[in-house]
Formats: sequence, structure tokens, C-alpha cells
Amino acid sequence: MTLGGGDVALLAGTGFVAGAINAAAGGGSLLSFPALLAVGYPALDANVTNTVALCPGYAGGVLGYRRELAGQRRRVLRLGGAMAAGSIAGAALLAVSSRGLFRAIVPGLVLAACLLLAAQPWVTRWLEARGMGADGRDDDGGPAMLGLSVVAGAYGAYFGAALGVLLLALLGTLVADTLQRLNALKGLLSLIANWVAAAAFIAFAPVHWEAVAALAPASLLGGRAGVVVARRLPDSVLRALVVAFGTGVAIYLIVSG
Repeated sequence: MTLGGGDVALLAGTGFVAGAINAAAGGGSLLSFPALLAVGYPALDANVTNTVALCPGYAGGVLGYRRELAGQRRRVLRLGGAMAAGSIAGAALLAVSSRGLFRAIVPGLVLAACLLLAAQPWVTRWLEARGMGADGRDDDGGPAMLGLSVVAGAYGAYFGAALGVLLLALLGTLVADTLQRLNALKGLLSLIANWVAAAAFIAFAPVHWEAVAALAPASLLGGRAGVVVARRLPDSVLRALVVAFGTGVAIYLIVSG
């Protein structure tokens, strides 16, 4: 498929914003996935291409959060391994899904992701109300967090929108640390899941490299910028726009399906 100049501009701009959203909060795929649909890619191809293209954005966010990741090596190794295992399973499930089945499922997944993203302020306030300690003790969440990381990794590979929101809620519930450090950990775990899935998709699935070329560099820059946004600016308006946009896409997919 050949992209026009307007298509490239749309994907590049969307990639930057999606990378920033993923680093700051999670849910950037609610912009980049619909953008790929808008320029003409089928749903399954768009999902696979989106996963590959946004990997640099997650890397940019992790680089920006290096300070907060200090001292979390054991968590990363344990939970990252579980995320990787789940991601392999999710990629395998996506590979055997028919295009028709995936398109039928996608509207529900988009709406669920929108709900997760919309609920994030309440989730965050609830976590803060729990009085989570700032002592940084080495608590990796135990067997529950390990098992849920496998599930989250599978979801991230199969679809992945709002994976960051889901991970932050799980980490905040089961792991004792500050929200900023957990947000940094969330970004690294998301990176692991997406890189594993991307490797599988590159080998076995329909990746559209012309779209990756437009999205990926912009998402890397956006990921670095998103960390700055996360530390300094409220994101309520941006969240509302993403949720409205994603809901509109889900309705369009239902009506046109």
C-alpha cells in the first residue's frame, strides 16, 4: 500500500501524540490504531503494524524515567519475564485469529480500553487514598502480580490499547511504592511486552513497513516528551479527547461491520 503525503503527516502526528500518551498515562493506541484504520489498513493489519510502530515510543518513555527505575531490577526481571511469556501467547492467539473474528472483537476491545482510560483519574485517586508508601521497599507483588502479568502480557500482544492503564492499576494495588516509580515500571513492562509481540509479528504477521516508517520515529520523540508532560501537566482534557475519539471509532466499526 502506498501512503500519500497527507497519510504520512497524519500517522507521524498521531505517532508523536500516541508515544507521549503511552509514556504519560497509557492509551496511545486509541489514537494510532484508528489512524491506521483511517488511512485504509484492515483491522488486523493495523493492530499488528501499530504494535511494531509504537515500540520506539515505549523506549523513549523508559529512557526518560531512568531515575525512577533505579533499584527495581528484581521486579523488572520477575514481572518482565511473566509479561514476555504472556505476550508470546497473545501473539500466537492473534496469529490464528481470522480477520473477520478480529474485526468483530475490536469494537468491544476499543470500548473497554476507553473505559479503562476514562476511569484512570478515579483509579489514581483510589491508589493515593490507600497511602502507598514511598519507602521503595522491594515488594514485587507476590504470586498474584506474577500471574496477572502473564494475563496483561497476553492482552498487550493481542490488542494492547490501555495496557499501561491496566498495568498501573495492578501495580498500584499489589506493589508498595510511589506512583511515579510504578509508572516508570509500567512503561518498562509495556516495552517488554510490545517488543516480544513485535518480534513475533515481524516474523509471522502482516506488518506494513511504510506505516511503521511514519509512526515509529515520531513515537520515539513523543515518548520522551510524554515523561515531561507526566511530571508537569494535567492530562484530563487530553484523556477526554482520546476517549471520545476511541468511542467514535468503536461506534463506526460497529455500524460499518
